[in-house]
Amino acid sequence: MSTFTQEWQDWKVRREADLAQPHGWLALVSLDWLTDAPREYPGIPGRWWQDADAAYVDPAGASLVHEGEPVTGVRRFGLVNSGAGTRVLAGDVEIEVARRSGYLIRVHDPKAEVLREFHGVPAYEPSPSWVLSGRFEPFDAPRPTTVGAVVEGLSHVYTAPGVVRFTRDGAPHTLTAFNGKDGGLSILFTDGTSGVTTYAANRSLPVGAPAADGSVTLDFNRAVNLPCAFTDFATCPLPPAGNHLPFAVEAGEKIPYERG
Repeated sequence: MSTFTQEWQDWKVRREADLAQPHGWLALVSLDWLTDAPREYPGIPGRWWQDADAAYVDPAGASLVHEGEPVTGVRRFGLVNSGAGTRVLAGDVEIEVARRSGYLIRVHDPKAEVLREFHGVPAYEPSPSWVLSGRFEPFDAPRPTTVGAVVEGLSHVYTAPGVVRFTRDGAPHTLTAFNGKDGGLSILFTDGTSGVTTYAANRSLPVGAPAADGSVTLDFNRAVNLPCAFTDFATCPLPPAGNHLPFAVEAGEKIPYERG
């Protein structure tokens, strides 16, 4: 086995282990949108509501924990729109609070059927031919970019620091990039396989931090599904305008078994 293939297989093992975390995306069992009236939701302890700025929970006698401390009275959660959520523990489940225009709560249950039945993610066989060189070109200033979502009527706003340009079979292509992890980039895209062998709405390509001259490596073998490919309880963003590649990227993750 080549080093290239071995490294990809090691990456795939890590990727699937991350997906299989007991309170990860595959553990989602519900999604509820909060209103301005305090109320209970089926199977979720406490009373929940929102206003224009924050979400709130009144434990109403339930045993809840947030950031290691018991929730003994009304707790306020002021979150960034389209940003990270926070979690409230209730026994062996975690109640995620997130802001997606309005506020939502969703339950991560380690006994979820999707998680219990998970047996990996189908993917194309790795090929060095899908490791491409590109160049990151920053905007003069990062641009707030509004994109749609897999949930109708919902939108997300992300910061786009610039674009990535690359060539495939002699043709130039440009993709808008968002900020990724560890100084890197994240590119949401669709291509000729979308809705055929890969998830229709999107895939995500992580890209390492650009070199001093802007050069980047696009390894489409590591294009991954977003959570919405696995569960209906995710609110994933759609790719920004123009991020459709007019050829088939036969690399990376395919439509999950759960959606087959």
